[in-house]
Amino acid sequence: MNDGIAQLDWIIIFVYLFGLIAFSAWLSRRQHTRSDYYVSGRDTGPVPIAVSIMATQCSSNSILGAPAFVAFAAGGGLVWLQYELAVPLAMIAIMVFMLPVFYKLKLISVYDYLERRFDLTTRLLLSGLFQFVRAFATAVTVYSIAIVVELITGLAFFWSVLLLGAITVIYDVLGGIRAVIYSDVLQMVILVGVLVMLLALLVSESGGFVAMLDAFPAERREPLDFASHGFGDGKDFAFWPMLFGGFFLYVSYYGCDQSQVQRELCARSQAEVQQALWLNGLMRFPLVLLYCFVGVGIGVYAAGNEAFVASLAVAGDSPNYNLAVPVYIIEYMPVGIVGIALVALFAAAMSSLDSVINSLSATTMEDFVRRFHAEDKWNDARELLYSRGLTVAWGVITLWMAFHVDDIATTVLVAINKIGSLINGPVLGVFTMGLLTTRATGPGACIGLLAGFLLNLGFWQFLPEISWLWWNVFGFVTTVVVGLLVSSLRRQARPGEDLVWSLSGLTSLGFDGAWRIRYLTLGIWFLLLTGALLII
Repeated sequence: MNDGIAQLDWIIIFVYLFGLIAFSAWLSRRQHTRSDYYVSGRDTGPVPIAVSIMATQCSSNSILGAPAFVAFAAGGGLVWLQYELAVPLAMIAIMVFMLPVFYKLKLISVYDYLERRFDLTTRLLLSGLFQFVRAFATAVTVYSIAIVVELITGLAFFWSVLLLGAITVIYDVLGGIRAVIYSDVLQMVILVGVLVMLLALLVSESGGFVAMLDAFPAERREPLDFASHGFGDGKDFAFWPMLFGGFFLYVSYYGCDQSQVQRELCARSQAEVQQALWLNGLMRFPLVLLYCFVGVGIGVYAAGNEAFVASLAVAGDSPNYNLAVPVYIIEYMPVGIVGIALVALFAAAMSSLDSVINSLSATTMEDFVRRFHAEDKWNDARELLYSRGLTVAWGVITLWMAFHVDDIATTVLVAINKIGSLINGPVLGVFTMGLLTTRATGPGACIGLLAGFLLNLGFWQFLPEISWLWWNVFGFVTTVVVGLLVSSLRRQARPGEDLVWSLSGLTSLGFDGAWRIRYLTLGIWFLLLTGALLII
């Protein structure tokens, strides 16, 4: 057992953080325009984009929250794996219906599409909503890793937040989206390596992988729950709400959320961004399985070592289980490896924070600043300066919000998804009306969005027994139904053909040969994963 952080561990941490800033400074030499800063000049390959998207998902919320959910949360366990079954299906929907339209328009802000398809009000409403919700969710990420920094350094929480935020903002400001993508690749390599080492150590402590699974409570080993439905049965994490709710959540997140779409728009071609999503659809489940098994190991270890749970800081009336992984790392991993492991935790937080801050800056610049000052005809240098200034401003805002998010849910993983589920379905409903029908109008879309959001808010406040995963479905359906009804009361000119999805989107991909096989691969992957969980 270690007594704390050794000098070697501190050296590793500081070398990594300094190297990250130096790397971003080097990349900043290629930043000349706002297009370079926000979409990397549209010259990034599919593999870095795919890994960067995964890195954002595999944030500190996952590394801290997923093991806590699997090992300790009420109703938790390996049922979280059901959530991942929706990912391959969501990737197919986005690849077919969304990106062929978005990429062809050469957008920087995905909400620019809404003005072209509907009106300015719809664009500003969705962009402003994204900024508020995503900033708030990102504050949860900052909070979750700041408590780890507080634990390992002894710094006050206030200074822990500033330490994390300052480093991230600096390399984000310097390198833009290119620094975000390539630093995410590096961070993902470190993170996966540390998770593998951590799992190996936990397996060894348990006497082998099979022994570890056998020692885990039987009710937490069941990955599928077909019997429950989430409508008042107290089962938020049953199969059906996780599959259907997860599908709408993932389509909205990967297809309508600026923090994800912005990286997708960095690709060199439409085919390459489709390939990035295809890779993400295949690689995400193994990664989630890895940190869920870490949760199994932590749960088994805690059951046999009562002092371990007692060593966790208290949050309210119970231990803060989000600290289980970092506490185990600090106390039981060897010197040197502790430093690398803590670097991985920093990396997990930064991989989410950097992309969101950059996307918040992009939407502010594109949807508000340039939209209302286009006549000024700023030069590239001035636009780049303003873009970096907005990145700093959003960094400050998200850090301030981090001081007010500590009691949303028992694990940070649930907190993040719960916040997003309030609005994911309604946002997807607006984009769906724009992409799939010419009948929807801007006022109809906005009123439908408001109706879907208010419905979900009502569920949260007055019907907490309904699984929050269903909010994604109900919000979507309500938005579309109300939006089309309101739109039928007011006529609107038919939009251009390039703003509504058509079979030409598939034709432009060459919907034969390799692409047909890739779509089929994702469908088969969904069936294989479901079958594997049935066997477990």
